Amino acid sequence: MTDNATPTPSSTPTKMQNIATGPVVLPVAIGDILEILALGLRDFRTAPFFGLFVGGLYMAVGWILILLLIRFELPFLVYPLAAGFAFIAPFIATVCYAVSRTLERNEPLSCGAVRRAVWGAARRDLGWMALVTGFSLFIWMDIAALLFFGFLGLKALSAPELLQEIFTTPMGLLFLVIGNGVGAVIALAVFSFSVISFPMLFDRDTDFVTAMITSVRVVTTNPAAMIAWCVTIAILIGLSLLSGLVGLLVILPVLGHASWHLYRRAVSAAPTKE
Repeated sequence: MTDNATPTPSSTPTKMQNIATGPVVLPVAIGDILEILALGLRDFRTAPFFGLFVGGLYMAVGWILILLLIRFELPFLVYPLAAGFAFIAPFIATVCYAVSRTLERNEPLSCGAVRRAVWGAARRDLGWMALVTGFSLFIWMDIAALLFFGFLGLKALSAPELLQEIFTTPMGLLFLVIGNGVGAVIALAVFSFSVISFPMLFDRDTDFVTAMITSVRVVTTNPAAMIAWCVTIAILIGLSLLSGLVGLLVILPVLGHASWHLYRRAVSAAPTKE
């Protein structure tokens, strides 16, 4: 007895064919960084209300946390907090992504439209990405505290005493060097998986793991340009700290708008979902 049934090709793609390869990463040159910053400044000047709101809110929360640390006699955590606070800045800058995308599409810009866009993104994996960076900030603060206790002991120091201890003693200087070195490594790691992921998660209905992997691919594909962008962010955030966080009023929204344009430059276009 023979089987007369002949196999027919399945019209359903195989599992392997369905595996997403991820968005296409595009080349970014060092010279693009200045153009991206210029576009960010343009968007901020076009819709300054949104940027000033985001920058002002970020500055106010930063000052509240710093004052609380001083109030509870934890001045050694002020600098790590101020520097590590940049970890969650890309999430706060979601408002800037919404504004830049609206301007890019030549659509009417309103508080309601921006609010709906941000809320829609937050209900997807953007919120999970915020948890990842928030946890990174928590780890950053823990490591900073452990390093401080390891080098300078458990003694309570006021802010002036702390500065004197750090800048005038061998252990304090060693703590300063090693602490900043460890912080730079952590910051680079967080930068690598978050620099593109937040605007990408805002713009696309994708999972946060894919967004993180795409962000790392952008960094590894364009190392010179992304190092230049990382240094630019570090310098501008440093200026904000020196200004007593007042510089965040302008610097944070400009960086937020610029991050949107970096994402659009570095990752291939794809259909978006509100």
